[in-house]
Amino acid sequence: VKDAFRTAFALETQHFPDAPNQENFPSIILNPDENYHTTSLYKFSAEY
Repeated sequence: VKDAFRTAFALETQHFPDAPNQENFPSIILNPDENYHTTSLYKFSAEY
């Protein structure tokens, strides 16, 4: 399969988009005295 000219995709980590408005979603607020740490792991495979 040949891709179109300049075809691409993006993988972006993010929180739930409506988290500030939903009480049952995890909090996305980071207070000044807190640290933020995350790990993203991507695994790819392909067969021809």
